[in-house]
Amino acid sequence: MKDFAGKIAVITGGGTGMGRELARQLVAEGCNVAMCDISADAMAETKRLCEVERLPQGLRITTHIADVSIEDQLLRFRDEIVERQATDKIHLLFNNAGIGGGGSLFTNTREQWEKTFNICWGGVYLGVRTFLPMLVKADEGHIVNTSSVNGFWASVGMGVAHTAYSSAKFAVKGFTEALINDLRLNAPHVKCSVVMPGHIGTSIVSNSRKIQSGTESDRLSANEVLAARQRLKGMGMDTAPMSDEDIQAIALDRARSFRDEAPMTAGAAAKIILDGVKAERWRILVGDDANRLDERVRQTPERAYDADFYQNFAAEVGWRIG
Repeated sequence: MKDFAGKIAVITGGGTGMGRELARQLVAEGCNVAMCDISADAMAETKRLCEVERLPQGLRITTHIADVSIEDQLLRFRDEIVERQATDKIHLLFNNAGIGGGGSLFTNTREQWEKTFNICWGGVYLGVRTFLPMLVKADEGHIVNTSSVNGFWASVGMGVAHTAYSSAKFAVKGFTEALINDLRLNAPHVKCSVVMPGHIGTSIVSNSRKIQSGTESDRLSANEVLAARQRLKGMGMDTAPMSDEDIQAIALDRARSFRDEAPMTAGAAAKIILDGVKAERWRILVGDDANRLDERVRQTPERAYDADFYQNFAAEVGWRIG
């Protein structure tokens, strides 16, 4: 697929971050976009940004509410696309939606753990199941599944458990690699790519907490303050002298710095992804940190979870994301 003009793209998690930037860049190339998210307001802003420049006549941008972990909502999303995009086929599927959280089997609830896993992995699986018939009907198609560096390295530092997200992202990577041959055998005109970003400047930290806790507030609940204390303690910080307001401030700053001080913007990440699709690359690493970490893990996989492995790598690339 050498260009996107006149194509129809489906994007999950289109309200913020890389999903928003994928939508903006696709629209700029003349691609019709149907996006889903759980936030109507976030999608409205994405649509507004897409429409800042005058759109070509007939170009369609549609927004749809859907939780990708719930199959009935994805099926409704599909049916709405058929009606509002006036099509029975799509050319591009970006399974981009994801959240963090639920890192530990010990300190997080089963509900938190499974919410993360079901969105990050289940959303990709159900997305492919739901939209594959529409991709097959097109003359050419491409499935783009967002994994992570945590799809080949299941950690964000020795002091923090990271099991739900990492398990999901490993599943996404393996699933997409298995799809390569499945598509060759059964739908050779449809390609697939697995995307493995490093630290990209998005609002995933704040958005994940809000989704997990079912709130729109930036303030942590009492239980979240306690969990944040435990997390900071695991990272080697002495939280005993800290007030609850100190913990609140640290959490707010962490979300801000993850978004604003990342080594790569969501817009730059989206461009790498779309360039990778045009080049038909099945494996798309996003960011210098992703490329370096991939190389290190491959060189010494047995040491990948040693403390000095993380410390040396974090110092080299400037990571402060634990």
